Amino acid sequence: MFRDRRQRAAAFLAAGLLLLAGSVRASAQERRNRIRVVAYAIDAEVSPNTQSLSAKATVQFVPLDDNTTAATFELNNALNVSRVVDAAGKQIPASRNQQDFTVRLNFEAPLAKGRPVSVTFYYDGRLSGQEDSPVYGIKFAAIHPDFAFLMYPARWFPVSGYTTDRFAANVRVTVPMGYTVVASGVDTRTGTGDKTAYEFKFERPSFPGSFAVVKGNPVKVQSEGVTTSLYFRGAEAGMAQHYGEETGKEMSYFTGMFGLPPYANLTVIETEDGAPNGYAAPGLLFLNPHGIGREPNGRLLANQISRQWFEELVSPASRNHLWLTNGLAAYSELLWTEHATGAGGMESQMHDVMVEALTIDNVPIIQAARLEDYSPELWALTGSKGAAVMNMLRYVMGDDKFFRALKQYAQNFSWKSALTDDFRKIASEVSGQDLGYFFIQWIESSGAPEFKLDYTIYRTQKGFRVMGKIAQDLDTFRMPVVLKIETEGNPEEKKVDVVGTSSEFSVDTFGKPKNVVIDPGEQVLRYSIDVRVAVAIRRGEQFAELNEFGEALKEYQKALETNRTSSLAHYRIAEVFFLQNNYQSAANEFREVLNGDLLPKWTEVWAHIHLGMIFDITGQRERAVNEYNLAVRTKDNTQNAQEEAGKYLKTPYERQKRAEQ
Repeated sequence: MFRDRRQRAAAFLAAGLLLLAGSVRASAQERRNRIRVVAYAIDAEVSPNTQSLSAKATVQFVPLDDNTTAATFELNNALNVSRVVDAAGKQIPASRNQQDFTVRLNFEAPLAKGRPVSVTFYYDGRLSGQEDSPVYGIKFAAIHPDFAFLMYPARWFPVSGYTTDRFAANVRVTVPMGYTVVASGVDTRTGTGDKTAYEFKFERPSFPGSFAVVKGNPVKVQSEGVTTSLYFRGAEAGMAQHYGEETGKEMSYFTGMFGLPPYANLTVIETEDGAPNGYAAPGLLFLNPHGIGREPNGRLLANQISRQWFEELVSPASRNHLWLTNGLAAYSELLWTEHATGAGGMESQMHDVMVEALTIDNVPIIQAARLEDYSPELWALTGSKGAAVMNMLRYVMGDDKFFRALKQYAQNFSWKSALTDDFRKIASEVSGQDLGYFFIQWIESSGAPEFKLDYTIYRTQKGFRVMGKIAQDLDTFRMPVVLKIETEGNPEEKKVDVVGTSSEFSVDTFGKPKNVVIDPGEQVLRYSIDVRVAVAIRRGEQFAELNEFGEALKEYQKALETNRTSSLAHYRIAEVFFLQNNYQSAANEFREVLNGDLLPKWTEVWAHIHLGMIFDITGQRERAVNEYNLAVRTKDNTQNAQEEAGKYLKTPYERQKRAEQ
């Protein structure tokens, strides 16, 4: 309850196993990915009633090594390959590996390095959405009688260089009459009998391999000079107008921030539960019902809309550089919050992002390929830490130069892939300073500092002088850090270059200093007592989300070792005990919540509600009513707490209803 439950792969193992599995898989990919896909010609037929797909996909690729004798492609296990032929129609021996969703082609004669090769796959199968997904636990393809969606990560066509090899595509999809196909590119349609064929040409290198099959007409919404077409169904249909208006506003804002997008007018398609909250393709956004919600999800839209620039227009050259996509997408959420609600809203959101970033501090960003696709660890490293790095870079460069660098990056690498070093060169050029130290610290290294401040105040002829040093444990660390000296008059600030484990400073003030605060705006990704508590709690929450309650309790206990009065840590422990039906221990911990720091504030109202639930379960109705009344008196309505308390004042909480809460 009250956790940031952004869409994650719900059943990944602990971080150590993920790192091992990701490392093995990444190394295997490096060994086999010695070709570069450049174009597809796909002819597919979708049968909604049988939930099946039949397709022919011609892949044009370029061998990257001399004497290439094999090529490996990823393809959804639910799709059966009947044959693979070369450009002359001669069959190519192919073998299937179900474990890693691959098809290996073995060529009779070695392929020449750099010479384009074409192969054609013939395959078919059923994609109901219940099959094993290439991205464990997340549904990227499903065909239903009323609608269908097939996204690039589903590997519904043969894929090599997943998320790195940009390609052009000519996709032809045939569906029964009465259905419409929506995809990336310039479209034409032709009718034959009781079927309609939709053809989409996408000549630029990007990631156009996603489409949807829909019924009916879209809701078209004009907002801020942008026209958005939305295909929402059922309960979410009423949200189409609101989402269209919000999409127009955000597209207009980001156009001013990043430059002209490849597509200004987007098509937004509703998927279904189990699909990712959001997914972006050129000119398309896919949103699941949970992501859509009851009011426009501005953060989700910002993340996905920004990918029209920093994924479809320019993308990382390898998965080790995924932060250039995920970090900028996550930072776009913060930028939209700053624009929509002001700096205060962004600061609060930034704190949560930094905590998430620090949940994985033993892997450098530049080694992201070690982590599994869509895993919580990958999002924490490339998304949250990537966003924190972008925010620090903005702080180092200044707003004007930072945003100029983003525009130049998108412009210089339009329809291309880029490396971190490409982005670094642009940032250094625009800023007029060598930012190599910054990228070494935050991209190529792991860990974060924890500052310790020691200072002495002296009286001078003109006022006062504060002299001291800033210490931290990272020997290679270098970063400008702001010091704020609070005085009897106006506060004064000075930027200090913190280099190595100890850096001295001296600041003259007119008013008598009362206190010295390091990094008052929390611009630097760093540890503090409060942050260590928050990080331990967040790690515990991640384990709890996977039902790893023993590991979760260990992390919550770490938080309490740092701060015994953390109400949130006690609350999370109480939650675990409550879920395990250990009501006495849960009650003890909810009492500790009320005796703690009551941060965040909602812990108070919900501790009272849970105590009431426990007393109802154990047949102590009078005590339960007292707790519900105490909850009402807080007047805190976080997550409809007041309605919940009122409900149980009328009707006692029953244990069997817990799964519905």
